[in-house]
Amino acid sequence: MTETPDPSPRPFDAAFRQSLRDLVLWRRDVRRFRRDPVDPALIHSLLELASHAPSVGHCQPWRFVLVESAECREAVRSSFVRANANALETYDGEQRARYARLKLEGLEDAPVHLAVFADEATEAGSGLGRQTMPQTLRYSVVAAIQTLWLAARAEGLGLGWISILEPETLCRVLEVPESWTLIAYLCIGRPVEEHLDPELERYNWQERLSAQRLIFKR
Repeated sequence: MTETPDPSPRPFDAAFRQSLRDLVLWRRDVRRFRRDPVDPALIHSLLELASHAPSVGHCQPWRFVLVESAECREAVRSSFVRANANALETYDGEQRARYARLKLEGLEDAPVHLAVFADEATEAGSGLGRQTMPQTLRYSVVAAIQTLWLAARAEGLGLGWISILEPETLCRVLEVPESWTLIAYLCIGRPVEEHLDPELERYNWQERLSAQRLIFKR
């Protein structure tokens, strides 16, 4: 017998709201991972929860690819090395030296590699909400990633989003359909260290902007 969900509002009390705030503040873009394996059942549970994220027209365009083979992972690492070298050339002076000192990936240590794609050809949702802003399909995938990120943090896992990669190379290596667009390559595992402040702030790359500078009225 299927149990009927309780439709009454959830009791999100002050303690829950404080815990949610703590979760958001302690979410970090992790680059330093322990190599301890992560239970596959936990990863699948997190992906199931991420699939409850909002999506334009309820099209649910996210596609998750668990990258497990050594060959694929090495190809991804090589792509990062090339892209990172190219990125380094765009900086000069002290900023170039600072960039070279940053740790920008955790590919060798993270036990879980996850590529996240947007299925641009999905027929789910019948195009609702995408006629004037088609980019909302990709935004929907980002919403799923943020949901995954917070859920992983609540389980004591760290997540690192690597964007210094060659999207075309990854699509070819992972043999995904042509209609899939790479949105993120994620490393997941237990962090070596915990920090409240972002690493890029800690290493003087970019300070946090105040909310007052980002909120406008018209």
